[in-house]
Amino acid sequence: MKEEKKEKQVFVDGPITPAFIADSLAKHTTKHSIGAHSMFMGQVRADMNENGQTVAAIEYEAYRDMAVQTLHRIREDAFAKYNLTCMHIYHSIGLVKTGEISLFVFTSSAHRRPAIEACDYLVERIKKEVQIWGKEILESGGAQWKQPG
Repeated sequence: MKEEKKEKQVFVDGPITPAFIADSLAKHTTKHSIGAHSMFMGQVRADMNENGQTVAAIEYEAYRDMAVQTLHRIREDAFAKYNLTCMHIYHSIGLVKTGEISLFVFTSSAHRRPAIEACDYLVERIKKEVQIWGKEILESGGAQWKQPG
């Protein structure tokens, strides 16, 4: 088992900061077998709902134990399917305002294609399978649960 496959903290309280993302990348400069990184950063949008109200933030909640188990299974599947050197998944819990990052997926491999394909694969599975829910906080002060997808 590769060192990077160990269980890691996946939940971040509040938004995932640019400094956190930069630090994650900087930690990989000493890994000389890596030739490519692919990153996905999910940013909260100021969507307008069907009633014309604008989203100001999303408050994320998770069934943590189950979500960690699901993420572990998804990670193992991705390591088995793609030739990756490293993989990191971080998701916000709590309040994340529009313009802030709530999901950070970071894959590394010797070549670009596995890193890119694995990153896309992970994001799709995370969005469909992981027990994390978002409540949209509206500029009007109201709230509604975000629809999956």
